[in-house]
Amino acid sequence: MFETIILMLDATLRVATPLILASLAGMFCERSGIVNIALEGKLLAAAFAGAATAHITGSAWLGLLAGIGISVLLALLHGFACITHKGDQVVSGMAINILAAGLTITLGRHWFQQGGQTPALSGDARFAPITFPGADAVADVPILGAIYSELISGHSILVYLVVFIVPACWYLLFRTRFGLRLRAVGESPSAVDTAGISVVRMRYAAVAICGVLVGIGGVYLSVAQTAQFIPNMSAGKGYMALAALIFGKWRPFTAMGACLLFGFLDALAIRMQGVSIGDFPIPVQAIEAVPYVLTVFLLAGFIGKAVAPKAIGVPYTKERE
Repeated sequence: MFETIILMLDATLRVATPLILASLAGMFCERSGIVNIALEGKLLAAAFAGAATAHITGSAWLGLLAGIGISVLLALLHGFACITHKGDQVVSGMAINILAAGLTITLGRHWFQQGGQTPALSGDARFAPITFPGADAVADVPILGAIYSELISGHSILVYLVVFIVPACWYLLFRTRFGLRLRAVGESPSAVDTAGISVVRMRYAAVAICGVLVGIGGVYLSVAQTAQFIPNMSAGKGYMALAALIFGKWRPFTAMGACLLFGFLDALAIRMQGVSIGDFPIPVQAIEAVPYVLTVFLLAGFIGKAVAPKAIGVPYTKERE
């Protein structure tokens, strides 16, 4: 039983990593007043760009830069539509999601002739799991050995990077002048503008940070976790990250907790495949739907009152003197 729990927690960390990064990305956007449902499309585009670049160059780090680059580009496109031209933020986000879903498959088929997939990555072209010193030697030690060798050791560098990114985002948002201004823009942009701070510049900074974080999450999916791009491999993770963000009430650590919960439910669903009730096997599709269904119930029944930033979704128009 203890070994099963450790394996479940290990799988939870792997599954929750892109959710945490996407949720933090959405937090910066929505704290500045920009609705960003384009997280799904950015995850997918970054995953494709990262895997394609890593395959061509043989370097996972170049793949990471490419994934971040395309994600930031899409984020700035979203900002251009919503901030500069004051377009509908939901429509712009959905357009990016549709664009990414179609373009990644089309380019994948044209470049690699594998039905939209990229070739499998190996060697330096992927972020391989890191085995900590002595992990194999202590693997048979009761309790502590399993925790060290299975739960702590054996993840890619991007998983360990998240451990530092979450507190760094909290510090940036709640302990710096930039974070104070960013949160103020999402609450009362007119007051921020009156104080001489550019609302447009702050919101563009927010969407750029969003692009970097969700880009790392997308590259993790293809270059670290799967070692290959698969069409539509984001599988709704961008929307689940938004749900976790709301569940966590737009705060980094609580959003991370919600992502870990959703990751655990997803890992549990994978573990339950092949389970039968008496002589009747449970359909795989029903098991795969468990995380999404439970997400809806959790949001509906246990979130309490979540107060979004007051100016979220409202384009800012500078008052003329």
